[in-house]
Amino acid sequence: VQLQAFGGGLVQAGDSLTLSCQVSGLSFRNYVFGWFRQAPGKERERVAGINWSGSSTNYEDFVKGRFTISRDNAKNMVYLQMNNLEPEDTAVYYCAGGLVVGTFDYWGKGTLVTVSS
Repeated sequence: VQLQAFGGGLVQAGDSLTLSCQVSGLSFRNYVFGWFRQAPGKERERVAGINWSGSSTNYEDFVKGRFTISRDNAKNMVYLQMNNLEPEDTAVYYCAGGLVVGTFDYWGKGTLVTVSS
């Protein structure tokens, strides 16, 4: 099983960025997915989650209205559209998948997002 996140980079405050996660080695449609992040010196925190079909999404308060999670079941891809980025969004972002909502069995290597002020 592999989850590969990519699309991170250095951006300025107010910019947008889309992260992608390529998933392989599992039955993609059977898994829920989430995006998490870990800022320097801080614990990992959940950012957003999406259900099996993509019909239900949820977000932490600090990204509501700015970030959008989506998935493409035909391409085995999960996305995180990030708008109006803030310096506080600087972190390594990870995608994760699980068979049960709230439980993540597989994690990918992260992609670094740096937001300058």
